[in-house]
Amino acid sequence: MKKSPQERKLERLLRSSKFSASGFMGNDRRNLWEIIDEDASEIMRAGKTMEEIAQRMRQITDTAKKGLGDWVHVSKTIKASVDDNRGTIPCPWPHHIRSLKRITTVQHIPTETIIRWSELNIHLIEEHGFFEGRGSAFRIEPSILVDILFPDE
Repeated sequence: MKKSPQERKLERLLRSSKFSASGFMGNDRRNLWEIIDEDASEIMRAGKTMEEIAQRMRQITDTAKKGLGDWVHVSKTIKASVDDNRGTIPCPWPHHIRSLKRITTVQHIPTETIIRWSELNIHLIEEHGFFEGRGSAFRIEPSILVDILFPDE
C-alpha cells in the first residue's frame, strides 16, 4: 500500500530530525506501521492495553518523583528514580503535544534489569502505540516492559 504524503513526512521526522537528533526509529529497517503492528500484537498477547501500560508508567514516575533523583522503592520488585531536565520535547505526530524532558529509570530488583522512559515515551505508547524502533535510545521492548510493570500477572 502506498504511503500518503503525511505518513512519509511523519516517518522522516521519526528518523533523525529536529525533534530528536538520534531519531525515534533507531537502526530499525521496518517501516513505522510494521513496528506499531508488531508491538501491538505483543501487547495483546500479554493481555494488556496501551492505556494500562501508560497508566502504570505514570504511576511509577509519580512515585519516583518524590525521591528527588534518588532511588525509591515502588514495589517489592521495582525501584525507580526520576531525573528532571529543563524544557519540553514535542510529539512528532501532527498535534500540539509537548512533554517534559523527564527521564524515569526503573530497576527490576530480582533480575537487575534496567529500563528507562521519558514523558514522551508514555505519550507515544498511550496515544500512538509506538515503543520506538530497535536501536533507538529510548526503545522499550514491549514484552520486557510488561514483565517489569506487571510482575505478578
